[in-house]
Amino acid sequence: MIKPTLIQNGFEIYKQALNVEAQKQLVDTIGRLIVRSPFYQPTMPRTGKPLNVKMTNMGQYGWVSDINGYRYQPTHPKTMQAWPDIPQQILDIWQCFTGNSLTEFNRSNPEQKLSHWPQPQCCLVNHYSANNKMGMHVDMDEQDHITPVLSISLGDDAMFRMGGKQRGGKTNGIKLLSGDIVIFGNEARLNYHGVSKIYSGTSGLLNKPGRLNLTLRRVT
Repeated sequence: MIKPTLIQNGFEIYKQALNVEAQKQLVDTIGRLIVRSPFYQPTMPRTGKPLNVKMTNMGQYGWVSDINGYRYQPTHPKTMQAWPDIPQQILDIWQCFTGNSLTEFNRSNPEQKLSHWPQPQCCLVNHYSANNKMGMHVDMDEQDHITPVLSISLGDDAMFRMGGKQRGGKTNGIKLLSGDIVIFGNEARLNYHGVSKIYSGTSGLLNKPGRLNLTLRRVT
């Protein structure tokens, strides 16, 4: 059984979970997919103010944000084409890490007697440049708040902030490195979290300074 290196605020953190070769393969895969589904600049609801990061998606649904609100939809907001399928390589990572320690929570829950969690329906890909941040937020636009969320870090180091159920208050921080995996499950599924800093130039994985973050989620 794969066990997390750290558990903070209920978040399970797997340090150096992916070796360099696996990371390179993921970057190559994403590079091919963004030809069909390019990064775009999302905007805030109501105000239309641009978000810090650029993003794209893979899977049955993609998370989007614009003046009309936060939501999931089956098509890219700019090309209007269906999102590409989540590659098997990424699904294998999901199965490997959600099929271990979090499965024990599954088995202890009499209302959810699965041997493993269902497959993700969305893989949100965020691209952070050197000066980008992600404010404290909760992943709650999904109908499913039970299945865990899995996050993969690629590229430059980032300071990941972990809070509790309420906005504000004390947070814990941990520096995430390329190849680290974080799982928001159990009591942490609806906890606040964010990224307060990118440490530019700390990784040579990408062609230029920056960070990719893949977040796998069950939507329905």
